[in-house]
Amino acid sequence: MALTCGLLFAEPSEAPVVESTSAQELVRGAVFSELRANNTDKSNWRYRDQSNSPSKAETFDAIETPQGELRRLIAINSHELTPAEDRKEKERIREYVDSPDEQAKAQRDGQHDDAQAERFLKMLPDAFTWSVATQTPEETTLRYEPNPAFKPPTMESRVLAAMEGEMVIARDGDRIKSLRGKLSHEVKIGYGLLGRLDQGGTFDVERRPVAPGHWQIVENHVHIGGRALLFKNISQNADEIKTGWKPSTDKTLAEAQRSLGVQ
Repeated sequence: MALTCGLLFAEPSEAPVVESTSAQELVRGAVFSELRANNTDKSNWRYRDQSNSPSKAETFDAIETPQGELRRLIAINSHELTPAEDRKEKERIREYVDSPDEQAKAQRDGQHDDAQAERFLKMLPDAFTWSVATQTPEETTLRYEPNPAFKPPTMESRVLAAMEGEMVIARDGDRIKSLRGKLSHEVKIGYGLLGRLDQGGTFDVERRPVAPGHWQIVENHVHIGGRALLFKNISQNADEIKTGWKPSTDKTLAEAQRSLGVQ
């Protein structure tokens, strides 16, 4: 899994206030459900990926397979590729499908991201103090803020532990529907000598069922600024929206290549 502020809801139920310890148990239940789904859901999907950064907007046709994912760039800044750009993109895909080394690197990167997302999920119940904001028959909204007793084990977890915001849990299946937050304070790297991340940076991850029992990240918005060594800008300012989900029937990257129209 890879891994945020307020939401608008219908009238909340008149449920009694839930103690923070009960809120933490709700989070533990949702984390357990997500970890179980990650281990059992081996489905593959085809979708449209719109990725926007300050300098460029790119649209991809993406296909997942048991061998990995293959993506074809189909538009830049809402314009179809020129013939020259399309030829270059097709050649990139052919070279990737023919390169075991590139595929192995992509697999290692994916495994690293998955492992990091799993570590972050497992930290959620203890990295924050939790309270229930609203409850409806369909979902529970919880607020969170940094837990002063939590000791982040890594630099990445220090950033996570500095967040405050809201999480929405779908009550059917205990699945995490959204996680939104902002940096509650500046995060210094190496006591500020190696860099910092600015207070107020935000992220928003939105997840939805794309088929019964199958949840995916459908939106991902990250806007975090900062500076690193030699004043290099390390800001992350990107928005990603994934639409048009349908099951992938391709079993290999070569099959996905043909489905993407690359011969």
